[in-house]
Amino acid sequence: MVTVTPETKQRDVQVLPIGAQTTVLRSRTWDRLKFEIEYALQRGTTANSYLIRADKIALFDPPGESFTEIFLAALQQRLNPTELDYIILGHVNPNRAITLKALLELAPQVTFVCSNPASINLRTLLPDQELKIEVVRGDDTLDLGQGHNLQFILTPSPRWPGSLCTYDPQTEILFTDKLFGAHVCGDQVMDEGWTTISEDRRYYFDCLMAPHAKQVEKALDKLTDFPARLYATGHGPLVRYSLIPLTQSYRQWSEENATKDLTVALIYASAYGNTGTLAQAIARGITKAGVGVEAINSEAADPTEIQKAVEKADGFIMGSPTLGGHAPTPIQTALGIVLSTASKTKLAGVFGSYGWSGEAIDLIESKFSDAGYQFGFETIRVKFKPNEVTLKYCEEAGTDFAQALKKAKKARTPRQPVGESQAARTEQAVGRLIGSLCIVTTKQGELSGAMLADWVSQATFTPPGLTIAVAKDRAIESLMHTGGSFVLNILAQGKHLGLMKHFLKPFGPGEDRFAGVASQEAENGCPILSDALAYLECTVENRMECGDHWVIYGVVKQGQLLQPDGVTAVHHRKSGTHY
Repeated sequence: MVTVTPETKQRDVQVLPIGAQTTVLRSRTWDRLKFEIEYALQRGTTANSYLIRADKIALFDPPGESFTEIFLAALQQRLNPTELDYIILGHVNPNRAITLKALLELAPQVTFVCSNPASINLRTLLPDQELKIEVVRGDDTLDLGQGHNLQFILTPSPRWPGSLCTYDPQTEILFTDKLFGAHVCGDQVMDEGWTTISEDRRYYFDCLMAPHAKQVEKALDKLTDFPARLYATGHGPLVRYSLIPLTQSYRQWSEENATKDLTVALIYASAYGNTGTLAQAIARGITKAGVGVEAINSEAADPTEIQKAVEKADGFIMGSPTLGGHAPTPIQTALGIVLSTASKTKLAGVFGSYGWSGEAIDLIESKFSDAGYQFGFETIRVKFKPNEVTLKYCEEAGTDFAQALKKAKKARTPRQPVGESQAARTEQAVGRLIGSLCIVTTKQGELSGAMLADWVSQATFTPPGLTIAVAKDRAIESLMHTGGSFVLNILAQGKHLGLMKHFLKPFGPGEDRFAGVASQEAENGCPILSDALAYLECTVENRMECGDHWVIYGVVKQGQLLQPDGVTAVHHRKSGTHY
């Protein structure tokens, strides 16, 4: 095995035994594989595959095309592909097609084991191949011999309608596919010291699982019947030491997302995965603002399911690819249901991807506009595959949509007179807490962000450190995870109003926060505001979830006083219920 460090940016396959006749093949990279929102923390990833060599030989979840060559080389070092009996697929997506095609050339005798939706997808991806497929429909089992009588659990979701988990009672290993994973890369195979990746696991859940929390809860209910000692995940460390707390966290996070006061029905179809990626980014923006999302893949959903979701939702968003100048049939069906079901008071949104034209997006937009719906963001049109700037734009559009729903609800709620109650007195007392007026700035690749902050405090002497409270729905929050960099620009009393006014104004999705503002680049790559009193270059050391905010702990690497005679601007409040 090649020795890899984060600096070399190499890829390799790590192979280790994890149970009787059972081996993990971890295809690893420290690079960010593609522009999808769940990779945004840029910790690298592992694509975990598994091999059971009993009387029959089964391979679980070969990786995507980024690892095809090195994975097949590692596999052939351990067996002759003609010995392979089964390939078990937890899900099927276009990214795996190249690896699966290459495997079929080496092992034409192999039988695929997957769910019925996955089998349909598999035949679509490999139309020229003669495929042997064993479809799992319910409580089916597969006996590999030597006690490895595999049991299958269907765990469908809108993003992966064909999702499948597999349990091996011989080793008590549960192969969980997308569940319980994290996009992190390292030499550690199991999750010893798992608290160090808690942030990565939560981010992974928020990006991939939160939009279909109800389906996650159903999957968790099914998995309770299979007593596992190890979760063999599709990505990241295998789950042994945190199996109970992580399962409990998934339950808690799912319940929180499924019981929000406000919800959005996010209905889409995705021919090549691009529209699905946009949907994922929009959903992430909505959920981080404290609004629930019910994601519905129209290609797999029943019309009744779509109707019920739209009826109970406070807003709805539709996304579509354009195929041959038209919207796919499932989207046309869903559009008819929405137009006949959703009241005109509900907020709408439209997005989609296309190759050469975007007629489907225009169709949906015009239908909603003609019907009199108000839009929560400008229609999003993306040509070909989205990049990280586009996905950040989509996330911010989702947050704007959620905030518009919250604002509308607040306007409908009668205001209660504030008297001299204990609550009112407490609000006034909390409001007397003051902080320095600062502008937090950050940059990550092509993405940048900024916000006005006064919930700032020095936290440590050694090392010099500070804390900043960042609301969950702030756009900058996604750029302030552990390991990230930022600059704290401290404002000067008497010279702060211009910067305050600039950074207090509402910015549209993707809008340049620094247009018209004098700035220069710090050594950590983040903007320094030229008119600041002082600045501190910091690295995010830790994050703590606190109600509706994240408390960010940053270590100060260096700083400078730009106006030696200046005094720090502070903000006096009358109430502790708002900034």
